[in-house]
Amino acid sequence: MADTPDHSDIKAMSFEQALKELESIVDRLEKGDVELEASILIYERGEALKRRCEDLLRQAEARVEKITLDASGKPKGTEPLDIG
Repeated sequence: MADTPDHSDIKAMSFEQALKELESIVDRLEKGDVELEASILIYERGEALKRRCEDLLRQAEARVEKITLDASGKPKGTEPLDIG
């Protein structure tokens, strides 16, 4: 089997960059005009891009906070957003 492709460039991508490339890969695969070996390689890259997007989304969710209000309805601070 061929060497594992190096997807280290993906680690430096923003969410938007990774999503754009992932969408491009999906389009290419859906058209079905890619040779088998190339399909496998771009599918593997797509998986790496998907993981990057998921990781960045988890990081963003962890940073989201909700504003807490006091009894009179005025903001009094923030607390972590409970997404579960």
